[in-house]
Amino acid sequence: MADYAGIPHKRVDAALEEVDLAGRAKDRFGTYSMGMKQRLAVAAALIKDPQLMILDEPTNGLDPQGMADMRGLITALGQGRRTVLISSHLLNEVELMCTRVGVIQRGRMVAEGTIDELRGAAHLSIRAEPADRARALLEAEAGPGNVSVEGDAGFRVKVDVSRAAEINRKLVEAGIAVSELSAGERSLEEVFLELTGTEAGL
Repeated sequence: MADYAGIPHKRVDAALEEVDLAGRAKDRFGTYSMGMKQRLAVAAALIKDPQLMILDEPTNGLDPQGMADMRGLITALGQGRRTVLISSHLLNEVELMCTRVGVIQRGRMVAEGTIDELRGAAHLSIRAEPADRARALLEAEAGPGNVSVEGDAGFRVKVDVSRAAEINRKLVEAGIAVSELSAGERSLEEVFLELTGTEAGL
């Protein structure tokens, strides 16, 4: 049996089930929360069982729980043969949902790859004093181009993080006081700003 649009009811029911709205199928749209309205829009797109879905700012305007629910839904939708393309300026959300990212500036793709590829290698964040001696030692270990200053007596060192213990030992043996040493990686926002020099967005 089909409705007035020629779409079988079973396909509508399946779409509502996929976005966890089957239990609210007979409720009025006006009673839906913002998150439910977002999921209903996704269900409408799912009715035709597309191989490619394009969603624009799917978590925008949602509360934290709604954002988490939408992320889980999008991740599930992207499994198997279906591809889900997200357009969003919320870079922390993109990091949590996407496997591949494209950075667009003025309508031109300036970078594309997995999140790990765009972030690049991890680095060490080190705070040590005296800063001048610490910097000299770190540059000797990692190369001058791989050491950048961060604040007062702080350094970001592009080096294999497996060398953390070795570098810490050398600093201490040189009489340099290390108050912080941790492995880190660039955020997607840092990558975007580096690539475009503009405000964050994808």
